[in-house]
Amino acid sequence: MTGTEAHDSYEEKPDPEDHNAQVGPQKDTPPPSNDTGGPSGPNPPPSNTSRTPDEPPRIPMPRSSVEDTGLPLPEPTPAPLLLEHRVLKSLLGAWALAACSPEETTAVEDHLGTCGTCADEALRLRDAVGLLHPPESLDLDPTLRTRVLESCLGRRPPRIPVPEWATPYDAETARLDALLQDIGDAEWHAPVRLRWFDGDEQTSRRTTVAGVIAHLLTVDGLVALTLGLDDPLEAPAETPTPAARTEAFWTTSHFPPTRSVRGPWREQAHNLVRTVAFAAGGTSRASGAERGGGSGRLPVSYGAFELPLRDSMLDRAFETWVHAGDIAEAVDYPYEPPSPRHLHAMIDLGARMLPTALAARRQAGLATPGQTRHLVPAGTPGRSLRLEIEGLGGGEWLIPLDSPGALPSPDHEVAHIALDGVEFCQLAAGHVPPEEAAAGQVGDRGAIRDVLFAAASLSRI
Repeated sequence: MTGTEAHDSYEEKPDPEDHNAQVGPQKDTPPPSNDTGGPSGPNPPPSNTSRTPDEPPRIPMPRSSVEDTGLPLPEPTPAPLLLEHRVLKSLLGAWALAACSPEETTAVEDHLGTCGTCADEALRLRDAVGLLHPPESLDLDPTLRTRVLESCLGRRPPRIPVPEWATPYDAETARLDALLQDIGDAEWHAPVRLRWFDGDEQTSRRTTVAGVIAHLLTVDGLVALTLGLDDPLEAPAETPTPAARTEAFWTTSHFPPTRSVRGPWREQAHNLVRTVAFAAGGTSRASGAERGGGSGRLPVSYGAFELPLRDSMLDRAFETWVHAGDIAEAVDYPYEPPSPRHLHAMIDLGARMLPTALAARRQAGLATPGQTRHLVPAGTPGRSLRLEIEGLGGGEWLIPLDSPGALPSPDHEVAHIALDGVEFCQLAAGHVPPEEAAAGQVGDRGAIRDVLFAAASLSRI
């Protein structure tokens, strides 16, 4: 067999493995090109292997240029400004006011790193700008809520209004709840030191932020029991005092208080405000004397003493604000005093409680005896001290010194004390030592000391 015949016979016999091969004589095909250009030339023969349409090409397509996509070209990096020293020095004022362009700011700041004279001048100008624009607190004005509510209620009075003596508690619980909403989980376990005055010494107790809310929950429960609401204590305390109830809650809890205590405290606060509003029995058309006239006189027992409901709600508002300040201090958060009207009501409550506290200290031998051997009969004038409160919630009160039932009289005034409103509240909360509280004092030193220590004795855990 010749070579040609062998070649022809090879073409006529298809490969059994090639399923694409045709049987029989093949059609004329152009001879392969002899052009060079790689192992098989510029046009290599197509592969016999089939490929599906979805299969990507074996040879990657050329990448498109950013000019062909229609997208904006990247901005070229601007060259740094090269300015003379006199120009840079003239820009220091604009730089201190943040009025330079980004390029000028970069040039000035780069120059300040190498020029000490300009750096000192820039520091002086920046300090001067700080005096022109004092930093403003980002916290809301504490009076904002009261003003918004007054504006809304002035246009549309509520059908069941909250008694005026309960609005401070409503406002302070709302402010504390807003503070608790902003703190994280870990801050609920931040240490807080509760401080109060016992006898002639200041004492304290360490707890956590959650423990403070548990304390407020249990003491507010005294008001809840008076109004017929549920007691937050699972097990009754040995004595119905704020300290005993708080200890009972802390000791009977299976775990230390966590942020979960916020829910029961918040719900109880809402129930208290709603209940006193309904218990007042008035409508928006009722007069102030008619609203809450009866319910406001309900006695709330604190164990060792009692307060009428209207004063007890003020007492709870005062303690809520004080302990909210303790929490804010623990988590390093600013906290403002109550609105002047609410602060004045709290100061007024403290001033009215001073004669009873002073008599109790005198009976315990902790106060200076009066000039008379016996207490002044009720309804008769006796020695008095003028308490002047300056600043927010300020005013003047005459405090009878010889008997809780004595009438204060300007003719029998023996001493005069001047205090800031917030400082007086801190004194009544046991946060300020009595020796350091008075801003100004004139008259009987013994009477002044007795009144200051009596104000501190109003505090409790």
